Order: sequence, then C-alpha cells, then structure tokens
Amino acid sequence: MPLRDQTSSGARTASLTEHSAISLADAIRQRKVTAEQVMEAHIEVLERDRQRLNAVVADNFAAARARAHEIDQRIGGTALRGRPQAELPPLTGVPFTVKESVALKGMPHTAGVPARRGHLATRSATVVQRLVNAGAIPVAVTNVAEAGLWIESDNPLYGRTVNPYDPARTPGGSSGGEAAVVGSGGSPFGVAADIGGSIRVPALFCGVFGHKPTPGLLPSTGHWPPPTDAAAQLLSLGVLARRAEDLMPLIKTMAGPDGLDQRVAAIELGEPAEVSLDGLTVTLVEDSALRPVARELRDARERAAGALAAAGARVRVTSLPSWRRALLPFLMVLRGGDAGGPRVSSLLADADGRLGRIGQLVGGGDDHTLPTRLTLFAELIPISAGERRRLVGLAQELARELVETIGDGVLLHPAHRTPAPRLGRTYGRPWLLTPAAVFNLAGVPVTEVPLGVSRAGLPVGVQVAAAPGADHLSIAVALELEAVFGGWVPPGHGRGSRQL
Repeated sequence: MPLRDQTSSGARTASLTEHSAISLADAIRQRKVTAEQVMEAHIEVLERDRQRLNAVVADNFAAARARAHEIDQRIGGTALRGRPQAELPPLTGVPFTVKESVALKGMPHTAGVPARRGHLATRSATVVQRLVNAGAIPVAVTNVAEAGLWIESDNPLYGRTVNPYDPARTPGGSSGGEAAVVGSGGSPFGVAADIGGSIRVPALFCGVFGHKPTPGLLPSTGHWPPPTDAAAQLLSLGVLARRAEDLMPLIKTMAGPDGLDQRVAAIELGEPAEVSLDGLTVTLVEDSALRPVARELRDARERAAGALAAAGARVRVTSLPSWRRALLPFLMVLRGGDAGGPRVSSLLADADGRLGRIGQLVGGGDDHTLPTRLTLFAELIPISAGERRRLVGLAQELARELVETIGDGVLLHPAHRTPAPRLGRTYGRPWLLTPAAVFNLAGVPVTEVPLGVSRAGLPVGVQVAAAPGADHLSIAVALELEAVFGGWVPPGHGRGSRQL
C-alpha cells in the first residue's frame, strides 16, 4: 500500500493515518513525506476524537511536534551531505501511543487508581524506551480499566472510554483506550499489556491487530501494578497495531533482557516470511464455552479457517470441555497461587496509606469502579490452602492440555463470545474472561486478527495461538488473513466488501 501523493490535506491525512508504522518510517526516510506531516495527521485524529472517545488521558503533543521537526532537519541535513538514509533508526518519525499503566517519562502513571492521582513516571518502561531509541515518537497515554482489572476501560480518574465504531459500546479493557486510538486511526501502533485478554479483547472490539507475546520475551519493567508473585507468569507486555506487518518488527524491537525483569530471557524469534502454511495444522476448538459464541464470531472463525485451508493448511476440529472450568484456576493464579493473599486490596492499600483495611476499600463507594469493588469483595472469601493447591494444579493441567492441543500448528478461537458489548454489560460476569485468559494460563503467544465488520458495523476477528516461542507463526497467519480479508477497517468504512 504505497503512500499516495495527495493534493488535498484531507486526502493526505486519510492516507497517512491508514498506513503501517513500517511504511510510514520508510516514506519519511525517503523524504516522500515529512515526519511533521505524519505527526500532524495523527494528532488531528486524536484531537478530533478526544472528547468523543475519551481515550487519550494526557498528551505529549508539544514534545512530539518538536521531535518530528528535529527529525526532518536531520534527514534534510543527511540528504545534503549525501549520507545514506539507512543510517536512520528503523522507526524514525513514527508516532505511537502508550497505555497509561505502562510508564512514559513525565506522563501520568496511575492505572486509573485514585490513590495514585498526580503520579508521574520518572522514567519510561523498558519497552517504551526501546521504541524511542528506534526513532518512534510517543504522542499520548491512553485510558485503562482501574488497576487493569476488567475488560471495560473505566476508572475514577479519567472516566469511561467508548468504542470508535459505536459510542454506546465498550472498546474493551484493560487496554481499551489504546485500542480505541489505534482503531480510530489516531496511532499506527500502541504499547499495551495483557494478563487475561487485555490486549486481545480490545483488539477484537476495536478491529485492530493485537499481539500477546510469549511470556518472558518482553520485560514488564515500568508496568503498574507491578507483576509480582505467581501472577507475573500471566502478564505480557505487547502491542496493538492497525497493520499486521508491524507486529514482528515491534516485538523484536522491544524484546530481550533489561537486567531488571528477571523473568526475561534472550529468545531467538523466527521470521514470519519464512513460514509455509502448506501442511500447517490449524485447530478449531468446540465444546469449550459455557454459553455459545455469537454467530458473527463463529462465522468469522470458519472463514479464517477456510482461507488457511485454501493456502494449504490442514484444518481439524477438537473438543476441549475442560476449558469451561478454567475461570477459577485462572483467578487463583492471578490472586497469587499457592501463597494466596489479597493481592488487589494490598496494592490499593499500599498505594494510599490512608486506607489500611480491606473493609474501608470495599466500602469506598464511588472511590472505585464496580469491577474493582467486586474484586475486593471476592478477596474477602476465605479459601483453604488445600483448595488453592487444587486450583493451581488444575491450572497447570489445563495449560499442558492446551499446549499439547496447539502442537506445532495454530489454534483459532474467538477472544470473546460476542462483538463489542454495550457499555456496562460485562460487569459481574467473570466467566467472560475465559476465552482469552486460558491462553495466559498456557503461556503461549496469541495474535488477535481483525476479519472485517458484522452487519451491525462492529468489528469481528479471531485469536491465533501458537506454541511458546513461536510468535512468528501466529503473526505469519495474521499476515495471510490480512491479505485475504483486508485487516483493519476504519470506522465508518464497514458497510462494503469487508462485511461478514
């Protein structure tokens, strides 16, 4: 999709805010477009949608504009001196956004928790700094679910974010603000985090690509709440992007040990371009849900499987009824595994010395969102050591079964049982986490792939899971499906050939 030489500013803006980060960086290096033009096009969209979506909670526009100007001056000087543009960093001049719970130096870093009001990051998260070192420019931080606790993005500090395709619906959570700005065209890509679907569910609801990497690939340094205890194995920082070709370059840029997150190892990643779909085993899972998946998402998965079969893949169907009982094991691991303990209430109490008792936290009323209060109430329920061990053992069993089912192929499954629900309709329904959270238990990489929009104009898509360390494989499948179905459909463009 080459950049077009537009004559009108509106057409140029539309072009610049629909391209991949890789193609924008290449165009900037070749002086087909300036970094300032790319930056202004994206800021224009962010400003246009700021009040409507409530996705941007703090902006870095002034510094971003200044940095884009510096880059254009540097490129101009390099051209005059006859030096090769290849010397420039690979993401030179590309804007990006960051989930507010991931630190960006000088910007709010609260995760929407009232006790952290006014807290600014003193240094950027490792993954964010690596993107900056690669030439990318952070332009804003985006809204989250309070403390990252739910699949809608609402909190007492910033309020509620809505979906760019329908403001009566949720963009998902906890990375809902990030998905909303990428889905609206306001950012080529964004940094997010996933502990139980927090990248993939928003990606589905907002029609963009999302990649949850293999755990231990990207450092979580700079994420709040900090990944501690047994729950750390569930958390992966990752990306949301409007084009699939950005996923692997971004993951490779952010990957690797930083000397701070001791869970991270140097993992050699493959190349999506080297993957052959001919003979690839593609698994579809049945009998895994407590309630049936909506027809739009089931049909989307079938269409994806058909496209892969046309490319030579072998499609098989299997039954995993054990998936239905994954919720309690997942919640137990999230709570701290065998050690137990009221993890969320401890975090909130530590964040505000005035709140020392769980009872005060639970009775906080409007100080916390409903999902947070429900979580705090749940932590008051006593669980015996024996029951904790049983649930942790079941979690390990489910993880092994899922990894064995995936094998050396991929598994396709919806990230949620419906397209984007109406605002507030997910509250009090923890079982909705299961279709995405089970992959966190298994520790496998997963790519959420957009597959067009439904007749109601809402994005549909499918998760593509691969074996641990095979991130390139799920991304290769995402690239193939984007080539067939078109990938991201900008809001308002959905009633055409990409409708399912």
